Amino acid sequence: MTAGRLPQDALAALPGWKGAAVTVLAGGLTNTTWLVDNGTDKAVLKIDDELRVAPYNLRSIEARIQSVAAARGLASRVLYHDERTLLTEYVEGTVWEPGCLQQDGNIELLAGALRQLHALPLTGRSFDPIVAARRYVAKIAHPDVALVRHCMRVVETMRQPHNLCCCHNDLVAANIVTTPGVMFLDWEYACDNDPFFDLATVIEHHELSESIALRMLDAYFDGNGVRWREKLQERQSLYRALYWLWLASRQDSTRQALDAAAGRFER
Repeated sequence: MTAGRLPQDALAALPGWKGAAVTVLAGGLTNTTWLVDNGTDKAVLKIDDELRVAPYNLRSIEARIQSVAAARGLASRVLYHDERTLLTEYVEGTVWEPGCLQQDGNIELLAGALRQLHALPLTGRSFDPIVAARRYVAKIAHPDVALVRHCMRVVETMRQPHNLCCCHNDLVAANIVTTPGVMFLDWEYACDNDPFFDLATVIEHHELSESIALRMLDAYFDGNGVRWREKLQERQSLYRALYWLWLASRQDSTRQALDAAAGRFER
């Protein structure tokens, strides 16, 4: 399969999927995503325009990591992949919204699932926040020099983690689904990282309260969460910087979104 192919052309080469109905799915920020239905089974198809570079995984690497997670019940099965294409089993369940993170018991449920995720084998590729930040900066059309410098200073001076584990690295609510167990979608950023980065993404991206942050830490560390609050705050700072740079690098980001993200630096 090559860049620019239509989903019908890609599916024609796969046994059982030729002629399947295809519907565009919303939410694909870096690729086009389709729901495909052959009348018996449903799947999600992603086709990239070009080979991916860090901080993204090649689809073949993403497929390998996701397959390991799927064997533990944490992800959907991979049905087909090559360097630019990924076909995965469609998951029937409830995709989370930000409000789900504040519902009784959900943050504890998520913390338990993250402990399982972080116990998966190492992937062999480590997350490099400096590389990610520099790639984002290179795409900013009209940079706010002061904010870019602030974000780069945060990223470049951040202590490197001592204990790496398999991390998802993109734990926004829309990538969490209950089936009724917890599963994770979109493993395109997954690689070895500080486990606190996943926890920080959940808390910082959704601007969750201090009480919810402590509940998550308590659930993750068997009641010993307070001890790790400073460590979580450190990774929240890293996420804030990377998130603002990512927003600034995207042409579809609004000034309101950028100002809101920048406002978090003052907290």
